[in-house]
Amino acid sequence: MSEIVTPAQVERRLRNLSDELDQAHTELIEAENIYAMTKAAYEIALAKSRIELASKSAPSGKNYTVQEREDMALVDNQLLHIKMGEVDAIVRAARANGMRVKTQIDLARSLGTSVRSGFDL
Repeated sequence: MSEIVTPAQVERRLRNLSDELDQAHTELIEAENIYAMTKAAYEIALAKSRIELASKSAPSGKNYTVQEREDMALVDNQLLHIKMGEVDAIVRAARANGMRVKTQIDLARSLGTSVRSGFDL
């Protein structure tokens, strides 16, 4: 059974979606800030590890290869690497949520147009 939608209901829904969009935007800003800070900490930690490893030699007495130093630096900073993945996922989810709200706003606008047209008849 279909329910009759009034212009007032559409307006109320758009106002609620406006608030939801504001909240989604705030959450995205916070997530982006956390991402930037985590990325900076991660890159600095990797650089420190690489610099420290540059002066060390492998047990065989030879210098480590660039790839070996990169791998060891990554292992040394594995928790930050995992944190980067988590923060990246949070940012992506926040962006997707913003798009979801914008899509709902577009749908509510279309519904509002349809409702107004129906009332004009």
